[in-house]
Amino acid sequence: MSGARDSQFNRNNYGNRGGDYRGSHGSDRNNYNRGGDYNGGQYGGGSRGGYSRGGYNDAKIDLNNPPNWDEEVLPPFEKNFYTEDPKVASRSEKEIADYRKEHEMTLHGSDIPKPITDFDEAGFPDYVLSEVKQQGFDKPTAIQCQGWPMALSGRDMIGVAATGSGKTLSYCLPAIVHINAQPLLKPGDGPVVLVLAPTRELAVQIQKECSKFGASSRIRNTCVYGGVPKGQQIRDLARGVEIVIATPGRLIDMLEIGKTNLKRVTYLVLDEADRMLDMGFEPQIRKIVDQIRPDRQTLMWSATWPKEVKRLASDYLNNPIQVNVGSLELAASHTITQLVEVVSEFEKRDRLVKHMATALEDQDSKIIIFASTKRMCDEITKYLRQEGYPALCIHGDKQQQERDWVLDEFRSGRAPIMVATDVAARGIGMLYLR
Repeated sequence: MSGARDSQFNRNNYGNRGGDYRGSHGSDRNNYNRGGDYNGGQYGGGSRGGYSRGGYNDAKIDLNNPPNWDEEVLPPFEKNFYTEDPKVASRSEKEIADYRKEHEMTLHGSDIPKPITDFDEAGFPDYVLSEVKQQGFDKPTAIQCQGWPMALSGRDMIGVAATGSGKTLSYCLPAIVHINAQPLLKPGDGPVVLVLAPTRELAVQIQKECSKFGASSRIRNTCVYGGVPKGQQIRDLARGVEIVIATPGRLIDMLEIGKTNLKRVTYLVLDEADRMLDMGFEPQIRKIVDQIRPDRQTLMWSATWPKEVKRLASDYLNNPIQVNVGSLELAASHTITQLVEVVSEFEKRDRLVKHMATALEDQDSKIIIFASTKRMCDEITKYLRQEGYPALCIHGDKQQQERDWVLDEFRSGRAPIMVATDVAARGIGMLYLR
């Protein structure tokens, strides 16, 4: 039976894969012959999947020539898993319109599913729903209420909402359902789900969410990003992972040296798409997406909706449905009190120290100071430490190990002051402070 399961999934069985299949059958990737099944194949060039003590294979795969998908034999796959809850179906059009107006939702596209209002209405299998409830969430956020039915329906979709609004879970939970309905990985297979993110820190935090909610399904993931040695990432990819969370540059490195491939990817997520384009990743994104089968499900998530992101969406999404929650322009959360002071350059540091003294009267307070450049980030940190404040800083020139340590110190409260460039501007505040 396991051999049949590997070649063809059971559409009606995806809800029951929460306990007894991964790692328990002979066909599972956890038990394949590590010395022979993939040696010299996709990862060829030596033992251990193509990497060895002698170094990497110098021959690179040319990603500038994408596969001719018209000639590829693409196995069919399932991507529509949404069944509307009777409570949702019974709601009138006026109730739905009032709900969307209350949460400032704007929608584009045809046949968009109605929003849900609680976790039980989302249609998730029990093994996913139990993980969510164990985390103690009260109710879904607005983007999750509308985004989950859209993502589970298998349609290409766009979600635009403010940073910190819960977009990560909006695509993470449907991804788990999607994976559990696909055939198990075979030796040499790449991931089923690919998530592209702009920064190392955001990629690591996405991985934590995937690990947390994919634990009951024993779904493996790895995080592929630059600034650290490739060895562990290559070993993870060689063992087989269903989810890869990656920054574009390092993923291209892995593809070029043949350490993974994207032929199994049927669920593609572009997270913080506007930020990735701001950082100049558009050529890399296009090179990566061209390696993925065109009938995949593609989900694009962004905090704003500039013309560059619209153009990327029009090129790679097929008849997408779109939800915008709140304004399409980048804006601070309404739950944040903003105090703006316009001062001269010479007054800045005195005002900063006065605000620091006030903020630190609360022993539980945490302070993030953003600087425009890496040099200014270092200078402010040095100045604050000279003034007796326990400040630490992160920016792009820091080693990844140091960046992780600083974030851990800040999250734990051992270092309540962090100075950062915009490397921490998206997602990090929400993920570390919630």
